[in-house]
Amino acid sequence: MPQVDNNLNLSRWERIKDSDIYHSFIKSPTAIISSAILFIIFFCSFFIEFLTPYTPFDPSSLSLMDAFTPPSWTEDGLAQFILGTDGQGRDMLSTILYGCRISLIVGFAAIIFSLVLGVGLGLTAGYFGGKYEMVVMRLTDVQLTVPSILMALLVDGIVRGLISREMHDEMAIYVLIFAIGISEWPQFARVSRAATLVEKNKDYVSASTIIGVSNIVIMFKHILPNIMRPVLVIGTIGLALAILAESTLSFLGVGVPPTTPSLGTLIRLGNDFLFSGEWWITFFPAIFLVILAFSINLLGDWMRDTLNPKLKK
Repeated sequence: MPQVDNNLNLSRWERIKDSDIYHSFIKSPTAIISSAILFIIFFCSFFIEFLTPYTPFDPSSLSLMDAFTPPSWTEDGLAQFILGTDGQGRDMLSTILYGCRISLIVGFAAIIFSLVLGVGLGLTAGYFGGKYEMVVMRLTDVQLTVPSILMALLVDGIVRGLISREMHDEMAIYVLIFAIGISEWPQFARVSRAATLVEKNKDYVSASTIIGVSNIVIMFKHILPNIMRPVLVIGTIGLALAILAESTLSFLGVGVPPTTPSLGTLIRLGNDFLFSGEWWITFFPAIFLVILAFSINLLGDWMRDTLNPKLKK
């Protein structure tokens, strides 16, 4: 039996190496470099406690004597603070990685929420059709006329009007996830509906209907796996947009509270010192955000070109 398992594992690995996606990946320097950058960022952000002695959000570990220390390679820099410190004496590198973790969590959760909602509505609309499809598609058309940031601001404003400020601060991350997620679902709905219209006319769906398979099983067991490729491409690119949306909202002061800052909050706080000489406080979080979003977009572009046969030369 162990020999059989090894053979099975070997065959799976061999199938992966023989796949078009694997060959496309190893032949694409852009995909390799962007994946390596994302892996480093993800690993450092979620395991920062084991990688640095600094805890920037623990007041007892901070010293105001270290405030506004410039990066280590400048004239007044210190070796232990590679990217310098902010106005509270927090190590900028540790602070950025902690903030990046918040941005990644919000971005992933928001895009998963919008993916589930959009694919669910698009799949059922494309399969059942009729008035239900018309209502869903008109909702997507209406929402697509409103920019995502404005929709997220609207949702956040409504929530702020319904609950107290203290409760909003406690639920800020969840409100932010909902606000971003509810503004991104139309793209998933339109793509999944269009793909469902193609799939439901194929022979395997007709055969399943003839033998009495339920609509739920046909939709979620047979059609859904076959429409996930374009959805995953949109989800990858949407992740970068969700992170940028979270950073924009936090920069505007309607995102996560300053006690749990994200990259957008760090940029907003550092912006107050931009013209007083402490440029690194806002520069490094901003450039880190650009690298993160740019790497995700490059990986998404590679996935789009690889998973869409029409784009292959």
